[in-house]
Amino acid sequence: MTTVSSTERGDAVAALHRDAGWVDRSEFPFESRCLGLSDGAVHYVDEAPDDGGQASLLMLHGNPTWSFLYRHLVRDLRDEYRCVALDYLGFGLSERPDEFSYRPADHAAVVEEFIDELGLEDVVLVVQDWGGPIGLSYAIEHPENVSGLVVMNTWLWPVDDDTHFSRFSKLLGGRVGRELCERYDLFTRLMPLAFADRSKFSPSAREQYRAANDDDRTGTGVFPQSILGSSAWLSSLWKRRETIADIPARLIWGMDDPAFRPAELRTFEALFEDASTARLHGVGHYVQEEFGADLVPLVRAFLDDLAG
Repeated sequence: MTTVSSTERGDAVAALHRDAGWVDRSEFPFESRCLGLSDGAVHYVDEAPDDGGQASLLMLHGNPTWSFLYRHLVRDLRDEYRCVALDYLGFGLSERPDEFSYRPADHAAVVEEFIDELGLEDVVLVVQDWGGPIGLSYAIEHPENVSGLVVMNTWLWPVDDDTHFSRFSKLLGGRVGRELCERYDLFTRLMPLAFADRSKFSPSAREQYRAANDDDRTGTGVFPQSILGSSAWLSSLWKRRETIADIPARLIWGMDDPAFRPAELRTFEALFEDASTARLHGVGHYVQEEFGADLVPLVRAFLDDLAG
């Protein structure tokens, strides 16, 4: 890990403060914070009651989303729990450093440094899409600091031999697909296709994802290729999966997701020894958007069980 001076941190944080007038503060009414880390300045929200809350939730997004995805959970749980949601470098309001690789393993290293810098303890990780491997890698490396897992529509293993994933990775991760993602924001344009009920994706919410990727989409372009390109990293995580098998887990699954199927859910059910599952029929990939505020009681019940 590179040592960062206070001056360099200040410069990184200052670079983060670009024009963000597009953020809908009626939907995302949280104080924007930023933290200068070794690879760049990270934007995050950190909402908690005055006493600090009963637990610390760290919410990790996927592609092409940002912390806005977790607005319902943050808004409705912040009076009881410390709710932290960050934007990966290259996403949302975080910095887009030219020299950063944007590979998931490097995002995971940034998340680890972020947790250390904030001093988060006994963390409950809330993960979905690429947030799964990125967040669960932290749990594998530091199981003693993770008290619970909320897992939605994601994976943790190499998928080279699964044509369902490999075709997608080759299509959008190839030269043409990546150019379409980075130049024309293809991935954000495709988001509605992953909803079971597209009427649940309001034009105003869709605009928050489009605007976040308006000027630089490198991060969005790297992730599809990484489905296959990060196979060695994913394999290393999966080989150590028993490290997290005994962490209490709440699996919340959109059953009509064209990306992550019931088969992936069954793999997680077989992994975790202490897990409960909520199967959401009529819900697609972006569970936090499509199920919205109805997700809150499912997460709250799990947190209550952990406290008990």
